[in-house]
Amino acid sequence: MADHALNARGLRCPLPVLRARKALSAIAVGDTLTVEATDPAAQRDVPAFCAATGHALRASETIDGVYRFVIERTV
Repeated sequence: MADHALNARGLRCPLPVLRARKALSAIAVGDTLTVEATDPAAQRDVPAFCAATGHALRASETIDGVYRFVIERTV
């Protein structure tokens, strides 16, 4: 199991989710993707994306205006 990173800082909706979708398709099932975004819409969009696609949202946090999500590819 490996962890991959996606820097989506400065990108506006829907780009963080679109880039996460593309990055998740390129990693193995069981790997995780850590997404960092600054768009406040990501707080709503990333969990909704995970629920809709079946990927597992393992963690989320906000530090100094940066929203960090850890997504496990499950499908």
